[in-house]
Amino acid sequence: MKITAVGVNSAFATGTYEEVISIRDACDIALKITSSSGSGAPKGAIRAEIEKRSRRLYQPRWQSNFLIEFDTPGKRGKTPYRLLLDIGGDVRHALKFLGLTSSDIDGVYISHAHNDHIGGMEYLGLTTLFNPFYTPAKKKWLGDQFIASKLFLEQEWWHGPPANAKPDIFIHRKVLEPLRRAVGPGLDTVQGVPNVTLKTYFDIHLIGKQEDGQTKRQIFHDGAGHWTVTPVFTMHVISSSEEMASYGISLQHSDGYNILMPTDTQHVMPSQLELHYRRADRIYMDCETSKFPSGVHPHISDLINDMDPDVQKKCLLYHYDEYPDVPDDMFCGILKAGDTHEYPL
Repeated sequence: MKITAVGVNSAFATGTYEEVISIRDACDIALKITSSSGSGAPKGAIRAEIEKRSRRLYQPRWQSNFLIEFDTPGKRGKTPYRLLLDIGGDVRHALKFLGLTSSDIDGVYISHAHNDHIGGMEYLGLTTLFNPFYTPAKKKWLGDQFIASKLFLEQEWWHGPPANAKPDIFIHRKVLEPLRRAVGPGLDTVQGVPNVTLKTYFDIHLIGKQEDGQTKRQIFHDGAGHWTVTPVFTMHVISSSEEMASYGISLQHSDGYNILMPTDTQHVMPSQLELHYRRADRIYMDCETSKFPSGVHPHISDLINDMDPDVQKKCLLYHYDEYPDVPDDMFCGILKAGDTHEYPL
């Protein structure tokens, strides 16, 4: 299994602008200056020409989410199975940075319904729905028809495309309804087709504690072994006197290796999750670095001063505003967009 940090920054982080010039323009300037003035061209003239041709380049800071790849065929009929852990405010640009599009994604796990974790749902749903080649089963089911015609003329809107023709959603039942409310209007956009719902776009899998009291887990095969994915409740926000949980995940390999990804949590190490933190071999830990702590994420100062040193050494940090300044060898690492790790170690 490989985990890639698609984005590492906080919900409201912004990127920076830099003045840049293309290689072609730089060569043109050098040729122009050399041919007109020789090697002793005045610096002012060179600078003026560079400023005239330069452009502002925006260097974004992608919001935090991860790509998990399992060494097993996905819905697309290809290996690996690619699962997004949350989907960012607009994951299309972050995926492009990795050389991927929605056509390369098999499924998504949603931890909670804040925009920086679900904003890319509309992109993933619409682009895969209208892609006739998204999976081999999609191509076979659709034939030569346009998707809206297929749904409308054959009244297929009751169930939408078959399960093997659309991406998976893995989600806790308590997150599903807030997700439906949040993304419903944007997805209700298939011309002329009634009853368009989240199920039209996604194959929904409820995992975690079910209404009958049973806990449902998801198993992903990975080469000769497998990973068991279990949702983990953690408190994120008390909103309007009601709790908003974020359901992170525990990934347990068949050989015993354990990865904890709490997603957004309010505390350094919630007391009810202490055993999860101590059992884990690797922890992906969110942290704030803002000068004005929000109180809904652990601040980097809390992680430095209050976290158990044995747990600190397991933590890869992300979800920051500015890059954290931490003592040497205190944490396992500080993630940057595009960083990858392969497991089990």
